Amino acid sequence: MTATLIPLEQASSTGEPLLLAVAQQSGTVRMTRRHRHARGQLLGAAQGLLSVDAGNSRWVVPATHAVWIPPEVPHGLRSHGPFAGWSIYVAAPACAELPDKPCILAVSGLLREAVARAASWKDKALNAAQLRLAGVILDEIRISPHEALGLPMPQDARLLKIARALSDRPDDERRMEEWANWAGIAPRTLTRRFTAETGFSFTGWRQRVRLLRALELLAAGKPVTTIALDLGYDNVSAFIALFRRTFGVTPGRYDTLMR
Repeated sequence: MTATLIPLEQASSTGEPLLLAVAQQSGTVRMTRRHRHARGQLLGAAQGLLSVDAGNSRWVVPATHAVWIPPEVPHGLRSHGPFAGWSIYVAAPACAELPDKPCILAVSGLLREAVARAASWKDKALNAAQLRLAGVILDEIRISPHEALGLPMPQDARLLKIARALSDRPDDERRMEEWANWAGIAPRTLTRRFTAETGFSFTGWRQRVRLLRALELLAAGKPVTTIALDLGYDNVSAFIALFRRTFGVTPGRYDTLMR
């Protein structure tokens, strides 16, 4: 692991460094329980996928994207395969103009290269060029496009029970009425509250969790046909079409982009 403290020109009156760059690589899966810290964090993978819980949302994030987590927001993560990733930690005073809610950001080539350069810095005292690059990193966090890859989790305990079970087993083919009976909630209430609490219909939410699982399986190198069948799709073409509508590319193309 490498880390560096960056004393930006607009440092706080206490002299606390406002930006910390960290890069890490290991040969094992990384799992971090939910926690919080005073700094904002931009978290990304160098390869493969990360599952991130932040606030009330669960996300699967490919290496082409990163998650911004504002200060004091509970969050945890799990890598899918050996972990290789990076983080930028930003002290709270520098987060005022950054997103105030957890979100997924598209990582530009400029941001990726700037983070790699910052993680290689050894000295705490930075020259003018390094200070300018630190400012670029903050600007990129501020202006990077937000992406709709998130999977919101419901708050109602009965719905959350269903959501967690589906996250564990996206291929579970029980009908909505069966899920409602299992969780002890009326089907009509399930339908209404699922939409109100997640922004997805129950069917839409279940489709999304399957697609997020598909991202994990693509990262693990499984063939598209195998993934579709494992997730309960009888028609592989229908799976590919749904994937393309959601992510803008076919599963095969998405897999190529991640590698």
